[in-house]
Parts: sequence; structure tokens; C-alpha cells
Amino acid sequence: MTELSPVLSPVDQHHVDHRRYPHGVAFMDGQYLPMSGAKISVLDWGLLHSDATYDTVHVWDGRFFRLDLHLDRFLGGVERLRMNLPYDRKEIASILEQCVALSGHKSAYVEMICTRGSSPTFSRDPRQAENRFIAFAIPFGSVANKEQLERGLHVAISETVRIPPKSVDPTIKNYHWLDLVQGLFDAYDKGAETALILDTNGSVAEGPGFNVFLVKDGSLRTPAFGVLPGITRRTVFDLCAEIGLTAIATDISRDEIKKADEVFITSTAGGIMPITRIDDTTISKGQVGSITRRLMDLYWQKHADPAWSTAINYP
Repeated sequence: MTELSPVLSPVDQHHVDHRRYPHGVAFMDGQYLPMSGAKISVLDWGLLHSDATYDTVHVWDGRFFRLDLHLDRFLGGVERLRMNLPYDRKEIASILEQCVALSGHKSAYVEMICTRGSSPTFSRDPRQAENRFIAFAIPFGSVANKEQLERGLHVAISETVRIPPKSVDPTIKNYHWLDLVQGLFDAYDKGAETALILDTNGSVAEGPGFNVFLVKDGSLRTPAFGVLPGITRRTVFDLCAEIGLTAIATDISRDEIKKADEVFITSTAGGIMPITRIDDTTISKGQVGSITRRLMDLYWQKHADPAWSTAINYP
């Protein structure tokens, strides 16, 4: 009996992606593209090994907020990961502005990325990979929606432990999120809306894309160990210094955070956002606390201040 030859499928020369994407503009390989056209290779180390760094800045009312601080952190991460960019700081800022202006968004979530890239021979030597810069601007999104901002988020503390800082440097913004994603599923299983996970010492660390603060007796505290030093976290320190509040970075136990007078989280994706329930414990009598509210109002006021923000030139 003659064995049948396999019938090979044709190789498509043009890929068609039927998925839907947010409206926006991306930049890669020297080109500005719609979000649906922004793709990376399946051989990119950024995908295969999470070998990438990135940063996210937001635009509000046509102005970047604290862009210089985001560029500082991004370029510092690129250098420490031994990556090379084809653009300097001024050129990157211009690319980000172009993405926003071309998208037309007056409020936007703007990301800059450097991946390790790939090599023509699929070499396992990262030095042979051609690093790749990508940027994009899409509509602004928040960790908390309008209702949650008004009543406060409900958060669960997961037993999941954050990646140790001796393994992955948390000061370099990265895509190592499997611990954070596990924390999210733990929170959802408990009926909560988002999660806090622990550091290797059992203290509270951070959540998926945000830092956390507590307020006790008029003073603020935020975790110091194993967390990303967020730009909004830094902004809270700056605001506290301006209005005479004490804020320190230190260890925080799960018992301490549940006994706080107020709790809030901070992220470029949403700013300062209140928490009014942790596990089964009600915080601040289930209402947004006065200090949290004051900082939230001041934070958004600063978006119009030229010392804190940068105007975008739209066509």
C-alpha cells in the first residue's frame, strides 16, 4: 500500500488580523501605524522571555503629566538591561507626542517599550539580538472606574508572593506579571475587584500596576521593599511635602493596613484611587477619606500646571 504524501497548506503572504483594538496610533520600525498594524515577531525575546522594559505616561486635557520622570525611568531601565535604542531622549519625546497628536486623543495612555528583539539565527546569546523600540497612544484607561472612584475599591490580599527583588530588579519596569495576575484571580475568587500581594517577608508589597498607601493618624506610609517606585507614588510624596503631610516608605503588615484610617492606591492608569474594603474589613467607614480626597483633588489640579505637565502640539 502506497503511503499518501501529506498535503501542505499554502503560506499566506499577507496576514489578516480580525481582532479589534482600541483606537490609537503606534510607532515601530520608523513608521506610524494604526494599533491593528503594530506587531512584534514571535521570536522576539520580549515575548519569549519577558526580556523588555517599558514605561507609561498619561495625557490629560492635551498635556503629558510628568513626562520627564517617565523618560528618566525608561532610559535608566534600558541602560541597566544593556539595551540600545536608535533614538535619543528628545527623539523619543517627539515620537510619543506624534503618536498622541496623530491619534487625536486629548486624554491618552501612552507607552514606550524596548524589547531585546531577535537575531536572524535565533541565537540564544542576547548580545546578538537587535533591540526594538515601540511606542503607542490609546484612550486613557483607569484601574478604577467612576463608580469605584466614588465609593472606593474593594481589594483582597493574596497569599501570592511578589518576585524577589534579588531575582528581578523591581526598579526596572518590566512585564514579569505572572505573580500579579495570580493575585488578581485570587481576588476575583474572593469577590474583590483587585489585589494586593505580599513581599518575601510577608509584608504588603503592591498590586497589578499600582502602589499602595495607608493613612494613620494623619501620616502616610507606603511599602518600601520589592516594589516598583511608581511615578504617581513619587507624586504623592511631592504633594505631601507641598501641603505639610508626613509620608514615609517602610514595611507594612496586612494587620496594619486593615487598621488604617484610610488606604489608597496610585498608578499612572488612574492617579490616586481610594480603597474602602480590604478582604472583609471596612476602611474609613466605607467612604473616601478626607486626606485621600484632598490628595486626589490636588493631583488632578497639577495636570494643568506647566511645572508638572507638558502641552502637546496637535495638528
